[in-house]
This record gives sequence, C-alpha cells and structure tokens, in this order.
Amino acid sequence: MSGVRQRTLGGGGQHVLDYLKRMQAENPAFFYAIQNDSDHSSGNIFWVDSTARMNYTYFGDAVIFDTSYRTNRYRVPFASFSGLNHHGQPVLFGCALILNESESSFLWLLQTWLHAMSGRHPVSITTDPERHIQVAVAQVLPETRHRFCKWAIFRETQEKLDHLYRSHPTFETEFKKCINESETVDEFESCWESLLQRYYIMDNEWLQSMYNARQQWVPVYMRDTFFGEFAVNEGSESLNLFFDGYVNSSTTIQILLKQYEKAVVSWHEKELKADYDTTNTMPVLKTPSPMEKQAANLYTRRIFKKFQEELVETLANPATKVDDSGTVATYRVAKFGEDHKAHAVDFNSFEMKASCTCQMFEYSGIICRHVLAVFRAKNVLTLPSQYVLKRWTRNAKSGAVVDERASELPNNSRESVTVRYNNLRQEAIKYVEEGAKSIHIYNVAMNALQEAAKKVASIKNQGSGATQASSLANGGSQEMHSTEENQTAYQSSDEKEKKIRELSAELENTNQRCEVYRANLLAVLRDMEEQKLKLSVKVQSARLSLKE
Repeated sequence: MSGVRQRTLGGGGQHVLDYLKRMQAENPAFFYAIQNDSDHSSGNIFWVDSTARMNYTYFGDAVIFDTSYRTNRYRVPFASFSGLNHHGQPVLFGCALILNESESSFLWLLQTWLHAMSGRHPVSITTDPERHIQVAVAQVLPETRHRFCKWAIFRETQEKLDHLYRSHPTFETEFKKCINESETVDEFESCWESLLQRYYIMDNEWLQSMYNARQQWVPVYMRDTFFGEFAVNEGSESLNLFFDGYVNSSTTIQILLKQYEKAVVSWHEKELKADYDTTNTMPVLKTPSPMEKQAANLYTRRIFKKFQEELVETLANPATKVDDSGTVATYRVAKFGEDHKAHAVDFNSFEMKASCTCQMFEYSGIICRHVLAVFRAKNVLTLPSQYVLKRWTRNAKSGAVVDERASELPNNSRESVTVRYNNLRQEAIKYVEEGAKSIHIYNVAMNALQEAAKKVASIKNQGSGATQASSLANGGSQEMHSTEENQTAYQSSDEKEKKIRELSAELENTNQRCEVYRANLLAVLRDMEEQKLKLSVKVQSARLSLKE
C-alpha cells in the first residue's frame, strides 16, 4: 500500500527474538508470533504471557488497544492490549511491535491476538481513531463495539483548529463541555450546532468528519455498552495507563523489554495489595441499609466505594411513581432542585428488573443511584443477583473459567491442544490465586499441586520419547491466523509428550510463585506482630504512668 510507514529494529530484532524464545522456554504458556519476516528486523511481533491470557478470561470484556507509542516521537513502535481488573486497575492482555503500519498488519495483529485469547471476542474495544485500525476491528471483531479514544480526538482537534484555540480561549472549554456533559442525544445535537454557529465553523471539514463519526466517540451515544468505566465522561487523557511512566521517547528496544517486565511486576504487586486490603479490612458503612453491608462483602474495596457513593445519593434523589401499567411501573428520579436533570426508571417488581435512562449499569456494571432510589422506595433490601457483576467482586477470579463458546465449536476445534491446554492452565493458576490468601490454604494448595506433579511425572515416564512438535501458535516467522486448521498437525503421542512437559513446567512455575506469595504473606504477618508488640508496650507504659 502506498504511503505505508515501514520501521525496522535493526540489530534489536534478534534481541527481541532471543528474549521471546527464552520466555517461552521458561513457560510454555508464553505465546508469541512474528509476521512474515526473514531476519526479524522488520516484521510485526506479538507476545503475551500466561498471566495476561488468564486475566483476559476474567476481565476481557472491555479492551483498550493502545498504539500511541507508534508516533515518530518514540524510538520503539510499541503497542499494547489492556483492560481493567476487579479493582479498576490496568491489566495487560498482550504487547506488540508494529514495524509495518499497513492495513494487513493490523489485521494480522488482531487475528493473532484473538487467537492467543482462544477466540473470545470482547464486548468493547477502545482505540485511536485511525482508518487502518478501524478496518481491522470491523473485520476481526465485527460484533465488538468499537470506540475511538475521546482524548485523542481532543488533541487532534486542537492541532487542526490551532488558530481558533488561540484566538478564542473559551472554545476548548465549551467544546469539551458539549461532549462530556450532554445528558441526551438531543442535548448534544443542539449544543454542537450552537457551538459551530457561535464560532462560525459550520463548514470546517475536520469537525464535520468527527460529527459523522459521533456514535463512535461521543459518550452519550456509547452508554448502552460496557466499557468498565465508572462514568460516561471518565477516562484518562491517554490509553497507555499500564505502561505510563515506564516507556518514553528515549526508550530503546533493549530498555523496553526490561521496562515491560518492571511494569508487569509493579501492577501485579498493586493487585496483590488491593486483594489483601479488600480481604483483611472492612470499609466504614454510611447507612443502616442491609444492601450496603451486602455490597461491602461482595465488591472489592474500590468498587464498593463507588457503589456506596450511589447508595448515599439516594437520600437526595427521591423516586416518584409517574406511571403504572401492570407489571412495570415507571418512576421519575431527580435530585432536589434539579428537576430538569430527572431520569426515568422502569421497574418490574415480579422479575426484580429495573432499567434507567442514565444507563450507568450498562456502561460501568455498577448500579446507579436512580435505580437504587426506586429499590429504596419499593423496600428492596438486598441487591438482586443480576445487578452484581462478578468481574467487580472480590471473587472475580474464583472458580474454573471455561470458554462459553467452546460448546459451539466443531469437535476438532473443541478437542484441540490449545483448548485443552488453556483449560488445564486455568485450573492450575486457580490454586495460585486461592493459595496466596492464607498460610493454611497455601499448604493445602501446595500439597495438591505436588501430588498432581507426581502423577504427571509418572505418566511422563511411561510415555515414549517423541520429539517435540512445533506449533504455529508459539513462535514461527510466518503470518498466523485464528483458525485451528492453520496450525501444524500434532500426532497423538507428540501431543501427550508436549503437554506433559508443559504441565510440568507450569506446575514448577506455580510452585515458585506460591513460595513468593508465602514469603510476602509471612512478611506482612511479621509486620503485624511487630505493630501489635509496639502497641502492647505503649499500653503497658500508659498503665504504669496512670498508677504512678
């Protein structure tokens, strides 16, 4: 394609390949692929580790595809797939080096990423507003809601209308207010037209093109889809939350791989701390509502705080019934003195279902103050199960994760090595997540894993010494697609031998991770004991002082 930018890693290409091979040797669940390239210096590269693949099964409903590091300001054309975990923290779903920015390159990258994620399509994906990416998303993820990054559009608007921004300083504020604060489609349409007329920019081509694409970036049009954000006008001014502070304009390819590892470790530690805080501390309740206590026990700490805000606001947002047509009643909910901002809630008392015009639950997965106000009026004391999104709960990672689409696949796909391997890997990592919660559970999980390791080793010793089969899913300098038919065929004995080796490596890796978690937990417990001892000494000193 003419005008397609081609970049090269030079000698850094071999450095990346060596790193990926080493990572895969250490953990067979590490996945990487390289698009057509002979010397690994100019072909696009994708990789994802086992933890990221596992996290996607829990939190892959809303995905962010960040390609902002591809600009000329950065030395390495780095891209990442990410999302939000149950604490609302960034979580990684894969990385890429995009050296060729053609339409076919983005098609290959999305197909490869989707293949690594077992073909599970996200509910939504947010990207920069670029044509090649838009075409690729439409072809590879046709059922996924595609949203353009609003802040990228704001930045480009400022560049395109630089003269207007300098001559009319108030334009930027009014423009962003029109986008972020419009409550309804009609309100946005009216505000947009008024803005263009007031600043005499009705014929501006850039603004016209952005208006034509409004359903893909203006919040008021996106509220019926889950994006994992707590408000429709929320969002960082960039997509690169996971690597923010780790990658900059001077980052080289050698430094990038080190910074990638640092970011992964750092965010994992933050998640462990958030898990610990959620499990071992109790939030302060602000109402006598049984629903608040229920939510405190269900949600992670950050998500509970957001729910608590909505619940407390029901005190200032009374619900008034305006229509009752049998099974469904309609309520009008508005804050005192703000009747012009009222929302309508339809409530089915038999099915315990409610829908609000603000669509906060659809967008964020957290129930809004308007529905909660109706529940309060109807004396609904606990949250109906359909309004507790598991991905926001403290048990988001509990239980085996099985691909819901597996039963819909043909037998040869469902019984493939990839699917079987993913299921086994998910079961093994479940013990890691649970085993880190207490010393007792750790010991039980460790014993179970050690017993499983013995059984696997026993079967391994009985197997034939078949050579290891190679798979297109791991490595390979050729274009990869998301269909099972394009993988190199396995002989049954080769499959068994390869899977036994992979499981053994996974179990060993799991044991090492358990040891790390155990050490961290013991350190926390020691710190708690020291604090208790210090407090005890202070209490004794105070008592002696009183006696004197």
